[in-house]
Amino acid sequence: MGVSRKGVGTKQKFMTKKLYVGGLSYDTTEETLKELFSKAGTIESAAIIIDKMSGRSKGFGFVEMSNEDEAKKAIEMLNGKEVDGRTITVDEARPQESRPVRSGGFNRGGRGFGGDRGFGGRKRDW
Repeated sequence: MGVSRKGVGTKQKFMTKKLYVGGLSYDTTEETLKELFSKAGTIESAAIIIDKMSGRSKGFGFVEMSNEDEAKKAIEMLNGKEVDGRTITVDEARPQESRPVRSGGFNRGGRGFGGDRGFGGRKRDW
């Protein structure tokens, strides 16, 4: 008896190709990206990355094309093109690298705040 391969390879879904778009003006909108990239093919999604603190664009975003051929065409057509007064970079998006977990606040080397420094050796009952 063989191993069942039920469902393997039965779905023929188009693979999307994610592109990195850098050097964007703060004035560039997702609609602008969709309009621009639609000249190269079908757009699955377009997103500009926004800074959480300021609410402003970080100057880059991602566009997802419906297939690899359209993604390559978009790179050829748009990399180095001027958009909203800025020269943009268009390339294949790389997977996000894992970043160290941020604990927040200040790192005081395990001493915490206060400690017994600056109090002349006296302990406080706070």
